[in-house]
Amino acid sequence: MELSFWIQLMIGIPMLGFLISLMVPESKETLLSRVAFYTAGLNLFSMLVFLTFWAIQGFPTLNLKEVVLYQNAHFEFLVDFFFDRVGAVYVVIGAVLTFLITFYSRYYLHRERGYKRFFNTVLFFYLGFNITVLAGNFETLFVGWEILGLSSFLLVAFYRENLLPTRNSIKVFSIYRIGDVGLILAMWASHHLWHENITFMKLNNAELVSQHLQGHTGIGVFIALMLLLAAAAKSAQFPFSSWLPRAMEGPTPSSAIFYGSLSVHLGVFLLLRTFPFWENQIIVRVLIGMMGLATAIVSTMVARVQTSVKTQIGYSSLTQIGIMFIEVALGLEALALIHFTGNAFLRTYQLLVSPSVVSYLIREQFYGFEPKKFQTESSWMHRMRVSFYVWSLKEWNLDRFINRVVFNPMKRLGHKLDFLSYRSVLFYFIPSYLIGLYLLIQGYHLPDQVHGLLPLVFAFIALLMVLKSFTERKSARLSWTMLVMNHFWMVLAIAENENFSLEEISVYLSGVVLFGVSGLLVISWMKRKLGQSGLYQYQGYVRSYPFVAFLFLLSVLGLMGFPISPTFIGEDLLFSHIHEDQYLLAFFAALAFVMEGISAVRIFARLFMGTKISSSESPKLMKTLRSKLLGKTSQKSSISSSQL
Repeated sequence: MELSFWIQLMIGIPMLGFLISLMVPESKETLLSRVAFYTAGLNLFSMLVFLTFWAIQGFPTLNLKEVVLYQNAHFEFLVDFFFDRVGAVYVVIGAVLTFLITFYSRYYLHRERGYKRFFNTVLFFYLGFNITVLAGNFETLFVGWEILGLSSFLLVAFYRENLLPTRNSIKVFSIYRIGDVGLILAMWASHHLWHENITFMKLNNAELVSQHLQGHTGIGVFIALMLLLAAAAKSAQFPFSSWLPRAMEGPTPSSAIFYGSLSVHLGVFLLLRTFPFWENQIIVRVLIGMMGLATAIVSTMVARVQTSVKTQIGYSSLTQIGIMFIEVALGLEALALIHFTGNAFLRTYQLLVSPSVVSYLIREQFYGFEPKKFQTESSWMHRMRVSFYVWSLKEWNLDRFINRVVFNPMKRLGHKLDFLSYRSVLFYFIPSYLIGLYLLIQGYHLPDQVHGLLPLVFAFIALLMVLKSFTERKSARLSWTMLVMNHFWMVLAIAENENFSLEEISVYLSGVVLFGVSGLLVISWMKRKLGQSGLYQYQGYVRSYPFVAFLFLLSVLGLMGFPISPTFIGEDLLFSHIHEDQYLLAFFAALAFVMEGISAVRIFARLFMGTKISSSESPKLMKTLRSKLLGKTSQKSSISSSQL
């Protein structure tokens, strides 16, 4: 039997198990747990059989070109799978730990509300993990990467009726999307460097890599740095470390499989997978090593002062992952894989036994606690130790740093457009867009300097649409419309930049129109039936209208270019028309797509997650909030006038 069949089986079994689990009723707990348990067990068994045949044939490196999803004269989007020793370690560890987690969770979550949702999400995660690890090119890897990001959001927000898990799930998803900027820009630059969708098999050809990097050192360093950004965000490396403790709001089994063992190590996997590309770039290797060292030092200090056992385990795991980054930078691939295996098993075990350990320690502390004697010391070393202690308690303010550097500037830009209303958008922006589209079709002539600036101007307008949606609170319909308009302005920017054929535009906009309209219909229905129109707080309608919430989630995923929509391929098509020297245009496009995902998920969370509000209370609450906001505004104006 061909080895390629077994690779297909590693993807097919989790996908089949996930689809079957979706059809099982929520009341059938035993059947749900068995579907997940036997799916993980069958995949583990088939993997062990495959590894036996693979070892007999001498551990060959395999590349399997599966399906060409879209192809034209200058572009090919294909699903490609790749298997080597790095992939073998990750798929085996993933299969073993998923098998253990599904067995553990069937009892741990017994009678828990959301039992079915948990197992659905775990199987969905396992599918995304296998796609990521077995991916043979960046496009296939990005499919699994997106699935992992979504399943992470759903598992952190498992207790979605509570405010803290809901807010933390958005924070985690936002950091993941920052990493997506790096991966998208790395894919874009790779297209121009290789003039094709490069496979990881070809990346292992040192002569081919050296030949393409000659005379293109700058774009090679840029690709490597973007890959490092994606890996750092996914593995919570410095300065992105603050999202990991926020992710511990989910159930203990999901914390074990996600943030203790598998998902958090995928940054290391990305660096190992692309190591042949950047191994000769000394500056990149130094940066990777320095980032790992900084993470190891900071995480060690933070872990030692934590009062939550899950947070302490999370930061301890980050310390080891930082050391893995150092090992990868030094070229110690085998050591990094052994280190990953040991850390994954250890952290999974620690997180699964943590509830029992905490209950035991509470009992021991109750009966045998003795406070330390107070000592007065004023030496220089003591003051430094106290300072580090306080900084570690505050987790080195990394959360505040990310907000101040990344999100607050974008919020300020978005607030500049607070004068916009739904009516002004309909009467001004849409007609101006149609005029620009008509002039483009007619082939108007402008000076070259003006013509060269138009793609940047249109792309920046698209970005402003997204940022306005990100900061919008008064109208959910306006926020959603801005996200839809972002795509149309981006199409205009790329069509102005280069010939963007009608067929390619249709592929890109078909998903936007379909899911944009479906989302708008859901929002309009909620406004008409429930009186819900604003995004002032988390409304919690998922408890009363789960099917409507599911439909809107599908609309969110389709609009943001998740792999259920043609827009996912269309985004790759769009970037293929951005020239290799247009870094700013590529940055605007990547940032717009990433922030759009954050904004769309935020709309979903504020409408359907959080505390439940009855339909009779919702209009009253909105009026109260509006009156409070108006009262604060008038109070501020009276104070300022009295000061004048």
